[in-house]
Amino acid sequence: MFVGPRPYPGLALPEPLAFTGVMSARPNILIFMTDQQRGATVLPGSPVKAVTPHLDRFREEAVTFSQAYCPSPHCCPSRATFFTGLYPSEHGVWNNVAVGSALSRGPRAGIRFWSEDLAEAGYRMRFAGKWHISHTRQPREFGWRDLNGRPGTPMDQRSPEQQNHAVNARERAALNETPADPPSAHERQPGEIVRPGYRPYIHYGEMENPFGDGNVTDLGLQAIADLAREDSEDPWCLYVGTLGPHDPYFPPERFLDLYPPAEEIPLPESFADDMEDKPALYRRTRERFAQLTPAEHREAIRHYLAFCSYEDWLFGRVLDALRASGQEENTTVLYLSDHGDYLGEHGLWTKGLPCFDSAYHIPAIVRTPESFGGPRGSTVDAFISLADFGPTLLEMAAVAKPARCTGRSLLPFLCGDTPRDWRDALHFQSDGNEIYGIQRAVMTREWKLVFNTFDYDELYDRLADPQQMRNLAHEDRAHPRLRELYERLWQFGLAHEDHIFDQYITTALGEFGPGIVPASP
Repeated sequence: MFVGPRPYPGLALPEPLAFTGVMSARPNILIFMTDQQRGATVLPGSPVKAVTPHLDRFREEAVTFSQAYCPSPHCCPSRATFFTGLYPSEHGVWNNVAVGSALSRGPRAGIRFWSEDLAEAGYRMRFAGKWHISHTRQPREFGWRDLNGRPGTPMDQRSPEQQNHAVNARERAALNETPADPPSAHERQPGEIVRPGYRPYIHYGEMENPFGDGNVTDLGLQAIADLAREDSEDPWCLYVGTLGPHDPYFPPERFLDLYPPAEEIPLPESFADDMEDKPALYRRTRERFAQLTPAEHREAIRHYLAFCSYEDWLFGRVLDALRASGQEENTTVLYLSDHGDYLGEHGLWTKGLPCFDSAYHIPAIVRTPESFGGPRGSTVDAFISLADFGPTLLEMAAVAKPARCTGRSLLPFLCGDTPRDWRDALHFQSDGNEIYGIQRAVMTREWKLVFNTFDYDELYDRLADPQQMRNLAHEDRAHPRLRELYERLWQFGLAHEDHIFDQYITTALGEFGPGIVPASP
C-alpha cells in the first residue's frame, strides 16, 4: 500500500552504541506489548503494512513469527494466556474482568504465572502499563514491582456478590453521562457512530498522548535506567504494556502525515461481503459500522495505521534507552500484541465473535542476545500461540516451566531449529465478548472450522478462499471435512479442561458431538 518507510518527522534513526555493560549468564527480558495490533501491520508485503521504521530495523536483528495467534479475540483471556501459558478453558478468564456480565473476575485459584517463577529465580521484575487480567489482584501479587502506583489491597476481600454489585453500580452511574437527546437532535459527525441511548462514539480522530501511552513508555525508560544503576548482578524482566492501537483510533496528528490521503487507501478485498452465509450476529455487528461511508472507512484505516506508527515510535524510544544504558547485548526483547483488529474486513472493526483470522493474528518479534547463536533477520511461519511465550522466557532464564502448561518453548526456532513434532493446527476459544456466545474454532493450513453454539457453523478453505468469503458449511452441512475437524476440536477440548460437553437436547448443537472421539481416561 505504501512505498518505503520514512523516518518520523524530526526524528532520525539512531546508530548502534558500543556495549559497555557486563554480560550475565541469564539474559534480561524486555517485553513491549501493544493492544489490538493486527499482525499484518508489521509484515513486509502486507496490504496493511504500517510505516514502522524502528520495527523494520529491529526485525533485521530478530526472528519474526509471521503466523502468531492469540487464543481469543479479547484482551483479558488473551493476556491471561500470555502470562500463564494456558488456554482460557484452563486459566478461567473469558471476558473483560471489570464489567457486570463478566464470567469471572480473574484467573482460577492456584493458576501459576511465569512472572512468579522468574521472581523466585532472582529476576528483578518491573511492570508498567496495562494489566487487565484480574479485577481483584494486581501485578504485585504475581512477582512484579508495579511501576504504575496502582492502589489496592493485596487481594479484594469482597465476596463475588459484593464485587458484582459494585461493578453494576458503576455501570449504572455511567448512565448519567449518556445524552438524553435523540440521535436526530444533531447531525452525525465524520467518524461518528450514532447509538440511541448509548454514549456518543467517535471512531477516529487525533490526540497527542492517546491512552497515556507516552506516560507508560516513560515509566519503562526510567525503569531501564534505574535497573542499570542498581548494584546487582541479577537479571531483570521489564514489561511495558501500551493501550494503542486500540479503538477508538486517535493517534497524534503528525503520524498521519506518514500516510497518503484517505482516498488513496484501498478498502479490504472482503469489505463488500454481505455475510449472508455467516451467523446473523456477524451481520448485526457490522451494522454498527455501516453508518460510516466508504470514505470514512478509508480514513479509519489511515488512523489505525498511524496509531501503529505511533506505537513503533514509542518502541523505538525504549530500544534507544536500552542501548544507551549499556544493557542491550544481554537483553532479550519481545514485541507483540494481545489480539488483532478486523480493520474493515467484511465491513467490521475492532474485534469480537466474528471468527476471522485478522482478529486473532498478532505481531510477534523476538531478538535474543548474540550469545544464543540464533539466526538474525529470519522469519518463521510455524503456527505460534500466545501461550508459547511463557515457557520460552522460562527456558531462556534456565527456569523449569510449570507442570501445567499448554504452550511450548520457542527457543528451538530462536536458535535456528524447527521441532519435528511442532503443531499443525491452532485452536481458538471464546465465551463471548462481554455478551455470551460460546464459540470454538480449529485452524490448519488448509481449513478452518468455527463451531458456533449460537448459530450455524463456518467452514473455510483457507487456500482457495483466504479472505473467508465463502462459508462451505452453509452450502453443505455434510461437507466431508467437517467430521475430521470436529474430531480435532473435541480432542483439544478434552485435553484442555473445556466445558462444552453438555449433551442436553437444545444446547448440544454441534454437527458432530464429542462422542466421535474417545473420552479421556
